[in-house]
Amino acid sequence: MSIRTNRRRALACAILALTGLAAAPAFAEKKYGPGASDTEIKVGQTVPYSGPASAYGAVGKGSAAYFDKINAEGGVNGRKIKFLSYDDSYSPPRAVEQVRKLVEQDEVLLLFANLGTPSNSAVHKYVNSKKVPHIFLSTGASKWGDPQNFPWTMGWNLSYQAEAKIYARWLLQTQPNAKIGVLFQNDDYGKDYLKGLKDGLGDKAAKMIVSEASYEVTDPTIDSQIVTLKGSGADVFVNITTPKFAAQAIRKVAEVGWKPLHILNNVSASVAAVLQPAGLDKSTGLVSTSYYKDPTDKQWESDPGVKDYLAFMKKYMPQADVADVLYLVGYTQAQALVQVLKQCGDDLTRENVMRQAANLKDLVLPLMMPGVKINTSPTDYYPIQHARMMKFDGKVWVPFGEILSP
Repeated sequence: MSIRTNRRRALACAILALTGLAAAPAFAEKKYGPGASDTEIKVGQTVPYSGPASAYGAVGKGSAAYFDKINAEGGVNGRKIKFLSYDDSYSPPRAVEQVRKLVEQDEVLLLFANLGTPSNSAVHKYVNSKKVPHIFLSTGASKWGDPQNFPWTMGWNLSYQAEAKIYARWLLQTQPNAKIGVLFQNDDYGKDYLKGLKDGLGDKAAKMIVSEASYEVTDPTIDSQIVTLKGSGADVFVNITTPKFAAQAIRKVAEVGWKPLHILNNVSASVAAVLQPAGLDKSTGLVSTSYYKDPTDKQWESDPGVKDYLAFMKKYMPQADVADVLYLVGYTQAQALVQVLKQCGDDLTRENVMRQAANLKDLVLPLMMPGVKINTSPTDYYPIQHARMMKFDGKVWVPFGEILSP
């Protein structure tokens, strides 16, 4: 072999090697925002582990346990999730303090499933100004679906207005002459539901709603409001309350001998957190909506998703009450976040987290009601848009009718 041939071969090898080196970074390039690395993804959250809405702490605990499961299985794309879930006591000032800590000190990649309309409202502008993903919030306020003005915030729950419109649609079909009394929390959460109910009833709202009563989250009881609503002659009671007040209302309705058709908003439909404390006998006949399977309902006992969930609870949360659907909510939200992080691949920037959160196509989560799929887009920040009516039979919620949209 000639010297010239050897030189040509060496030159060719060198060119190939250089080409490979040049291409390698483009092929395997990794991008990281704050809180992300080759080994870890920091996720932040605030929920009320104490205070008047402490029942919702189960949501954070359910998510934390699911992330423990994911980490035990190797993490997401080889990275472990470091979940920092802080108590905000359902207090907006406390939420601001904790969210600032998560963003500025802990430097999380994203905020996930922060709970409560008042608490999220208090940090809404801040997180958007900081361009921090603020996604799958545990609240159904309509404001969380405004990508044009708040592109870094995305809700999770069926919007409160949409849920209330479903109740209105059902009432118009089944109780067109109803006289409705409404109890609502005097904040964005309660007012959103009330607006949805009125919008759903349309021009019949003024005639059908005969009484409205509000309460503050700091009030000790809502007894006087129940007495007022009963006195109005209402035969339908729309109960727009968080768990503590929902249980009080159920008890008081029974105590005063009022027997309306009682519609309870979905956020307080937990058997363990609300109906058991109120009294299962007093809760019999309640009507609500759901987009989740009830793991205690025998109709789902052979369902693979429910079986997996019950096995998960036994292993990771053995002391928890499986009848408390709030654990299930946190579990399901965490599954959705894991899907987003999987889609991110090695581009774990805040921009790509939002891009992937807004690119969920017909995502079927194992514990969602059949027919309920998760869909988002850059112009649609409402992941859940369908639900099914259900009635409490004294032991479990029994779904009825078809999947409904507003």
